[in-house]
Amino acid sequence: MKKLALHWKIIIGMVLGIIWALISSSMGWSEFTINWIDPFGTIFINLLKLIAVPLVLFSIIGGVANIGDPSSLGRMGGKTLGIYLLTTVSAIALGLLLVNVISPGKLIDEESRVDNRISYEIWADAEGYEIKDGINYLKDPKFFKRAQEISELSKNELQNAAVADKMKAVKSKKETSPLQPLVDIVPSNFFYSLSNNGLMLQIIFFAVFFGVCLLFISKDKSQPVLNLVDGINEVFLKMVDLVMQAAPFFVFALLAGVVSKMAGNDIGKVVEIFKGLSWYSLTVLIGLLLMIFVIYPLVLKMFVRKIPYSGFFKSMSPAQTLAFSTSSSAATLPVTMECVEQNLGVNKKISSFVLPIGATVNMDGTSLYQAVAVIFLAQMHMIDLTIGQQVTVVLTATLASIGSAAVPSAGLVMLIIVLSSVGLNPAWIAIIFPVDRILDMFRTVVNVTGDATVCSIIADGENMLDYIDPENPTETFDLDS
Repeated sequence: MKKLALHWKIIIGMVLGIIWALISSSMGWSEFTINWIDPFGTIFINLLKLIAVPLVLFSIIGGVANIGDPSSLGRMGGKTLGIYLLTTVSAIALGLLLVNVISPGKLIDEESRVDNRISYEIWADAEGYEIKDGINYLKDPKFFKRAQEISELSKNELQNAAVADKMKAVKSKKETSPLQPLVDIVPSNFFYSLSNNGLMLQIIFFAVFFGVCLLFISKDKSQPVLNLVDGINEVFLKMVDLVMQAAPFFVFALLAGVVSKMAGNDIGKVVEIFKGLSWYSLTVLIGLLLMIFVIYPLVLKMFVRKIPYSGFFKSMSPAQTLAFSTSSSAATLPVTMECVEQNLGVNKKISSFVLPIGATVNMDGTSLYQAVAVIFLAQMHMIDLTIGQQVTVVLTATLASIGSAAVPSAGLVMLIIVLSSVGLNPAWIAIIFPVDRILDMFRTVVNVTGDATVCSIIADGENMLDYIDPENPTETFDLDS
């Protein structure tokens, strides 16, 4: 019997996890699932994060030092950041196009939108914003009584604990100087950076700096360090192999926990959540699926002709299914690197440099979702954003995506910055909370697929891509190797 490929095992684990969650919900066992099964999913993500940080550190040091030529490093770094920036802007533009064409926020019933508009005007009045578009419902006698009722409700809604936490997390970002993101890249204590997954950019900075310095010292001094780095890197790759052997079970636990937390002991809750935000969810999903199955393959077709459509997805499927399960680019990074190197044939010098940077700064899925979310929330509050405001969304979402940590739901925190940039109420993130976890799973697949696409383009441009077509191999091709 033919050995079942890893990605199929993970998919089976995902499906069984969802089935178990629905059964346990209908039988009233959700508490058991959350207490006794879901923790194994958390352990899985923790294991992958445990490996991800040191793997990024030693991979980049080895990748930079092995390039051998500082000018090549500068050229490759410029191309990497440039292409990542282009894909991010393209994703945001696609999101804006879809949300303006579909207009999901306008498909909500008129009465609810009027109530939302009154809530917005109450908030804007309290914050000192001037209402410049449309009717001012607070001054309309027809809506005066309703405005008083909503005013009391709004006070309560703004005390939402979950929103308050997100607001607190982003407050410091709003009160910093324009160059603060550049300051934040340079660590003052490298060992502290190693202990915090949210400071991956600082780890990358140190690793690149360390690797570049290795290029400028004599070979007899640098070679022992490189041998040590390569050896440690191999140990962490072996750790990835061992963890992935149990991935199907861990993914089962992860999905069972996610669905159980959403549904509780009432399956209908999941249905109701998606009914309420169905058009918004559908718009985001269309955009994300277009990125995965249309935009990235087209880009690959233009720049890397040797990788066929089906071959790319077959090669990347283990990383994509894991990204969907964990909702974390950082946690998926070790598997992404393995797929890109072993299945797509990208030279380790390229992957060890391009992919860790991509996992931190290339958040195409997150950027697209932020663009759709901002316009959707504006539409459902009867606010028409101008072209200038939508350009602001593009710029802010691009910069916010670079600052997003590669962990679950980090994009939701950065969405507060994007909403504030166009004068919208940051507390509105509470509206899309219910479907964020599921959409985050798809966003992460886009992020990982985008990283692999850019990595393949860079490798092909540097003549460091040795792809072997699995349909016509000249040597063994094993997705589980």
